[in-house]
Amino acid sequence: MSVNRRLVRAIVSKELREFRRNRTLAAGMAIIPLVFSVQPLISVFALTSSASGPLRHEHVLLYMLGIPALVPSLVASYSIVGEREQGTLEPLLTTPIRREELLLGKALATFLPAIAVAYGVFALFLVCVGVFAKPGVASALIRPSDLLAQVVFTPLLAGCSIWIAIVISTRFNDVRVAQQLSTVASLPAVALAVLVALNVIQPSLRTAILAAVILLVLNRIGWRVASLMFDRERLITGTKS
Repeated sequence: MSVNRRLVRAIVSKELREFRRNRTLAAGMAIIPLVFSVQPLISVFALTSSASGPLRHEHVLLYMLGIPALVPSLVASYSIVGEREQGTLEPLLTTPIRREELLLGKALATFLPAIAVAYGVFALFLVCVGVFAKPGVASALIRPSDLLAQVVFTPLLAGCSIWIAIVISTRFNDVRVAQQLSTVASLPAVALAVLVALNVIQPSLRTAILAAVILLVLNRIGWRVASLMFDRERLITGTKS
């Protein structure tokens, strides 16, 4: 599907300016990472060197994958319903931009800051563990396989959360309802990451590859599904009502 990159960039710039002005979204993007990083840091700092042995058989770092699963859903759920509440949706829908280009621009505008937050918080987490954790804890906690999983699955989870939230945002008229439903829709991914981090689910290379392929497919079809569900006439009618 060919897209007009200039129009997509214009939508991305517009959305990023809106996010900077919206204090609620900014607060949400700050609070969620704190929830997923402060508690693990406290637990890690409390560990002694003798307790680092069991960490080699766990995957605590994967707990941080809850950030790219939740942060984008909070922001993307605002993308359409927020325009509706502000009364800017109808003028936007009368422009010659195609729905695929509009949704791609909104998705990218959410994806970029969400990825920056997720990677930034994860890097800060690693620095804090390396500097303040007891000897032996950092080496037991930080392993190449977990680092690779974080790098690979962060954008995949963020993309899926974004498309789910955009679909929800096109179907509801209230921002809070859209955000709540988007958060609930992201909880299964968060629960799965927590179960793997707690070693309830044993990860393997095969399951990791399978999960990555599934997420790639979901990201691929997410754009098309969101575009199909984006009905200009219904959205304009909903705005007027």
